[in-house]
Amino acid sequence: MGTRLMLISPPPPTKTHNQFTPSIIPLLKTHQTISLPTSRKTSSKIQSTSKFGNFLDLKPEYQPESLDFDLPWFQPSDRSHFDVIIIGAGPAGIRLAEQVSLYGIKVCCVDPDPLSIWPNNYGVWLDEFEGLGLQDCLDKTWPMASIYIDDNNTKYLDRSYGRVNRRKLKEKLVKACIFNGVQFYKAKVWEIKHHEFESFVVCDNGTKLKGSLVVDASGFGSNFIEYDDHKVRNYGCQIAHGVLVEVDTHPFDLDKMVLMDWRDSHLGNEPYLRNVNSKVPTFLYAMPFSSNLIFLEETSLVSRPVLSYMEVKRRMVARLRHLGIRVKRVLEDEKCLIPMGGPLPRIPQNVMAFGGNCGVVHPSSGYMVARTMALAPIVAASINECLGSTRMIRGKQLYAKVWNSMWPIERRFVRECYSFGMETLLKLDLNETRHFFDAFFDLKPYYWQGFLSSRLNLKDFALLSISLFGHASNSSRFDIVTKCPVPFAKMMGNMALESIR
Repeated sequence: MGTRLMLISPPPPTKTHNQFTPSIIPLLKTHQTISLPTSRKTSSKIQSTSKFGNFLDLKPEYQPESLDFDLPWFQPSDRSHFDVIIIGAGPAGIRLAEQVSLYGIKVCCVDPDPLSIWPNNYGVWLDEFEGLGLQDCLDKTWPMASIYIDDNNTKYLDRSYGRVNRRKLKEKLVKACIFNGVQFYKAKVWEIKHHEFESFVVCDNGTKLKGSLVVDASGFGSNFIEYDDHKVRNYGCQIAHGVLVEVDTHPFDLDKMVLMDWRDSHLGNEPYLRNVNSKVPTFLYAMPFSSNLIFLEETSLVSRPVLSYMEVKRRMVARLRHLGIRVKRVLEDEKCLIPMGGPLPRIPQNVMAFGGNCGVVHPSSGYMVARTMALAPIVAASINECLGSTRMIRGKQLYAKVWNSMWPIERRFVRECYSFGMETLLKLDLNETRHFFDAFFDLKPYYWQGFLSSRLNLKDFALLSISLFGHASNSSRFDIVTKCPVPFAKMMGNMALESIR
C-alpha cells in the first residue's frame, strides 16, 4: 500500500514519455494518461479468459526493456580508488549514488544489469514526491483515495495519490548520476574484504574495486549485512499479486484510487476461503486509469507465517468475479513479497545498508520508496562530512557517523513504535482489522498521514495512540486492550536495549 516496495528478489525490485503502443491508446480515456514501459509484446492476439473472472491462465503481454543510455563504465585496468562503492542499481542505489555524487565524491555503482527497468509498481502520496521534487516522475495521479471498510462503510481520504513512472524515475536519476561523474560496473558482487581504512569489492568475474565506503543497496536478501546474534529475526510479511489489465468494465470511480477494500461479500459462496480470510484477511488495492484499464492487487497487509501466494490469487479471482470484472488481457503482472519489521542490522558495521535491507521498510504498511528517496540526501550529507572534507574521516569513525545519520536513537525508538503497530495488526482478524482502520482513518490527517509517511516523532506517536483509543468503538477498544499488552511489552524491552547499546 502507499509508497510500497514491490519486492520479488534482490537487487530491488514494484520513462521518458514513450509513444503508447497502438493497442493501448484506445484504453486511455481519462484526462491523464499512463505511459506503459517501452516493451516487447509477447502475444499479438487478444486473449480472453476461459472462465469469467479467472485470469490466471493469461500471460502478461509486455515486458519492460532496458534504458538506452551510454553509461560511463568503470574499466578494471584503471585501478581506480573510489570514495563510495554502491552495490545495486535499484531505486535505493541509484538515488543514493545521485545524491552522494552531487558533492563531487567519486562513486561507482555495481549491478548485474544497471540499465534494466525496475519490474515492480510503486504507489506514492503526491505530497511526498512533490516535497522531493520528483512529481514529474508520476504517470498518473488521483485526487482522492478510498477505503472500503465493509459493504456499508466507505471512507474517502483527501490526499492525492500517484503511480510512479518507473522508467522516467530511473532515467532522471541515472542522467543525474552521469552528469555528476558516477561510474558503473556490470557485475555481481561476490565478496567484500575489509581493511582498516578501505574495502575491496570482489566481483564474480574476478574484478576487484577498492573504496573507502561500501554501501549495499541490493535488496533484502543480501548476505553482506550483519545482525546481532541475540536478536530474533521475526519478520512479518506482506504478500500480494498485482496485474495491470484490460477489462470490459469495472465499478471504481476514475478520480479515486482504492487504497484498501476490506469487503468480503465476494467469498459468500466460498466457505473455505471466507473462513481463512476471516482469520488472515486480504484487501484489494486498485488504480483505475480508465473505464477499461486498471491495476488490481490483492494484498495481505502482514502475516506470520506468510500467507500462501496461491491463496492470495484464489481470493483475487473470487473478488473480481463478484465485482463483475472480466479480464480480457493481462499487460503486466507481479508478485510482491515484502519482509516487514524485525530487528535492525547491527549498528554500526563496515558495510552500510541502504534500501530494503536497512530496516527502512515501514513495519506496519510496507511503505519504502518515498522514505528511501528522502533519506538519501541525509545519508549523502553525512558521507560528505567524512569523505568530502580535507580531514578524510575513514574506517570505524566513518561507518559510525553514516549509520547514525540514518538511524539516530530517536528514529530507532520510533521504528519500535511502528513495529508495535505491526505486531498488533498480526493479532487482528478481519472484523478487528476493520474496526482498527475505521478508527485510524477518523484521526486528524496530521496523525494518519504522518504515520503512513514515517514522519511522526515519539510525542506524536503517543498522541496518536491516545487519539486512536478515543476514536475507537467499544469493541475496538476491547481488541486493543486484549491484543496489545504483549507487543507493548516487547516494544518497551527493545527500546530499553537500544538506549543502553
